[in-house]
Amino acid sequence: MFHTFSILPLLICLLFFFSSCQTYFIPVESFRQQFSGFDSTRAQVVTVQGPLGSRSNYKTAAIDVIRAVDKAGKPVVLQNSPALEIRFTDTAGKKTTFYFDLISFDGESVTGRPSRILSFQKTVPLSAVKKIEIQNGRKNFRYVN
Repeated sequence: MFHTFSILPLLICLLFFFSSCQTYFIPVESFRQQFSGFDSTRAQVVTVQGPLGSRSNYKTAAIDVIRAVDKAGKPVVLQNSPALEIRFTDTAGKKTTFYFDLISFDGESVTGRPSRILSFQKTVPLSAVKKIEIQNGRKNFRYVN
């Protein structure tokens, strides 16, 4: 009996972990429409606190919500967060992942950073993208005032 009660919290935690890390999809044309006004002049400065308590400031697009669909095609609205990761898969199957709040879109290409620590950037031409996925990466980053 004692053994069952000691495993139960672990099972509940595992269930929560696997059920809450859901991946959503943004159709390429929907991405283009949602972020066509992605204007760097409207960027806002945010402060993000990392998992170890360190803070950093950077500019990000003033986007509060992202419209996506779940795997059944049902529309969902995601709240913007520094923990969101966006993954672009090109026609050759190559995947490129960025932190959502570190991307910019010029109407043709998406430029972003795959790391908060290293400051290198990558660019993905949207014309070569066949699938866009977005998920909460479950990393403990959050906006602070």
